[in-house]
Amino acid sequence: MATETVANSARTEILRRIRAAKGGDSSAASAEAGWAAIERKYKRVSSRSREDVLELLEERLRDYDAQVMRVRLDDIATTVARMMSERGVQRVVVPAGLKMEWLPSGFEFVFYSEDADRRNGDSGGDALTAAELDGMDGVMTGATVAIAETGTVVLQNTAGQGRRAVTLVPDYHLCVVQVKDVVETVPEAMERLKGSATLATTFVSGPSATADIEMTRIKGVHGPRFLDVILAG
Repeated sequence: MATETVANSARTEILRRIRAAKGGDSSAASAEAGWAAIERKYKRVSSRSREDVLELLEERLRDYDAQVMRVRLDDIATTVARMMSERGVQRVVVPAGLKMEWLPSGFEFVFYSEDADRRNGDSGGDALTAAELDGMDGVMTGATVAIAETGTVVLQNTAGQGRRAVTLVPDYHLCVVQVKDVVETVPEAMERLKGSATLATTFVSGPSATADIEMTRIKGVHGPRFLDVILAG
C-alpha cells in the first residue's frame, strides 16, 4: 500500500509539472475543474430492468468461457461445494474476511492474511509465498462490483478479496458476486469505486487468455485458466 501511495503522489506531481510547463494552472482545484468540464455524452446509467442486467452479466461471462450459477444467498455454500467438486478442486486459498458461511465442509480452506505478509515477510503465520499459492488448487473470493455490459468482475485489495497475487497465481478462481453489487455500465462501476480508488484493483473478464502472433489462443498466461462465478441474491 505504501508503494501505491508513493506512485500516486509521483503521478500527481508529474502531471502538475506538465500543466505548469504548458502555461496552465497547475493547482489541484484547476485540474478538478477541468475534469468536471469535460463533456460526457456516453451512457452513464442503466437503461435495462434489474433482471435484464443480471441476465446480461451471465451471458457475457459465459461468452468469456466462465461458468456461472445464480443462487439464493442461503445456497452459496452448497453451490461452492458443487462447483469445486466438478472442477476436482480440494485445497483452496481464502483471503481473510471472506464470509465463513460461504465455505462448505469437506474441503481444505487455507486462509490468507496480508497482515501476516507484513509481519513475517514471505513465511510464517498466514502468509503465503508465490510458490505456495501456485501449489493451491484454486482461490475463492468475493467481489467489489460486477459490470454486466462488459462481463467484468472487479476485485480490490480488501477483506474477502485479498491482494492481487492471491487471485492471479492459482489456476482456478471461484468468485461470489452478490446481486446487489452488479451494475450495468462501466461509469456506474467507476462511481462505486470512487471511495476505494486508492486500493489495488483488478478487472476480470473471464478466465485469463491471450493469443500469440499466429493467433493461437492460450489460457492461463496472466491469471487463472478457469473461472466460476456464483451470482447470489
